[in-house]
Amino acid sequence: MGSRRSFLLSGAAFLTGCQMMPTQQPMPMQQGGPFMLGIDFLASRNFDLLRGKRVGLITNHTSVNGRGEMTRVVMQRALGSSLTALYAPEHGIDGTIGAGIHVSTRRDSVTGLTVYSLYGPTRKPTPQMLAPIDVLVFDLQDIGCRSYTYISTMAVAMEACAENGKHFVVLDRPNPMGGWRVEGPPLEAKWKSFVGQIPVPYVHGMTAGELAMMTSSKGWISQAPRLNVVKMQGWSRNMVWQDTGLRWYRTSPNIPYATSPQYYVATGILGGGSAVDIGIGTENPFGYAGGSGVNPQAMMAACQRWNMPGVSFSPYSRNGFGGVRLNITPRAQADLTALDVMLLGELNRLTGGKVLGRMSGSKLNLFHKVYGSESLYSSLRQGVPTSRIVGGWGGWISSFRSARQRYLLYP
Repeated sequence: MGSRRSFLLSGAAFLTGCQMMPTQQPMPMQQGGPFMLGIDFLASRNFDLLRGKRVGLITNHTSVNGRGEMTRVVMQRALGSSLTALYAPEHGIDGTIGAGIHVSTRRDSVTGLTVYSLYGPTRKPTPQMLAPIDVLVFDLQDIGCRSYTYISTMAVAMEACAENGKHFVVLDRPNPMGGWRVEGPPLEAKWKSFVGQIPVPYVHGMTAGELAMMTSSKGWISQAPRLNVVKMQGWSRNMVWQDTGLRWYRTSPNIPYATSPQYYVATGILGGGSAVDIGIGTENPFGYAGGSGVNPQAMMAACQRWNMPGVSFSPYSRNGFGGVRLNITPRAQADLTALDVMLLGELNRLTGGKVLGRMSGSKLNLFHKVYGSESLYSSLRQGVPTSRIVGGWGGWISSFRSARQRYLLYP
């Protein structure tokens, strides 16, 4: 696989599993040109990969081309009646449904097509849902964190396509936090769920296309489909969202800004605790770290002792909660998953153990699923220093960085 880059068709990786289709002729990858999303590159090739096939599209409001046109509109215009069905993830096709709330199958007012729900009674497309199509295209904007469900939707849809003889295509999009940030604990098999479907670190630093290739090759799904990844042009791993020139569309109700993914990582695990405030419902969701009855100055003093380059803190109190407000720069060098664990540990200490000690069974179960194991809960309850918890990730992160290398499509 060392010659992967020579087997990319003008920047579009047309792959079966992780191998070049024998009918394709290798051409040099375009480098240094204008930035293009996967949807735009496919459009520039007149959707040649999809011609003559019945096409389904996993899509929502974030599925737009570089000019802001909806992918489903662009594809319907190009393919006509060959675009036969749509599929919506968590939050629905319009992105307005709250976290964890079931999405209903409905008709799309824009295209007139049926939108099958992939976040309702079933999260994996059924044979009946896939019957109208030959190829299923995935085009969603992910945020780069394992517990966000869009990649889980992709993984189970890939498996369903393999089981039903359908072709799977990923139109690649940027990881808004860039391609180098890799942080956090592993996912234990016991805690595999829809907030942790594939065993990558909490922050993986990969694009959807790269994750699809790795998922297919590593056997993380029971059966691998015929897979094509349509690459972006002009994206590199050191680019954060602000470098792309693209407009940010809120990926879900609480991810309103291009910087929101960083905040999600910094407080998302903490948000699973009891009597905590992470700013949901404020001007910056996930931008707060507070606990019930906590002295803001005490929390501020703890945060100032930590070395968190690119992150600053200010004390706040509201509605009986006290703690710190976070300010995270897009290129913050701090380990944001480590920060999440440290904020959790400190708030648990300042509340006398109430953050972790008052969690109900269902809440605790979700907490373990998000973190990927029971170890965080048990370690903090036993008084293990957060520095030791974070230090325990090191070997795993190093091995993952090595394992992912062969699936990276961008420099």
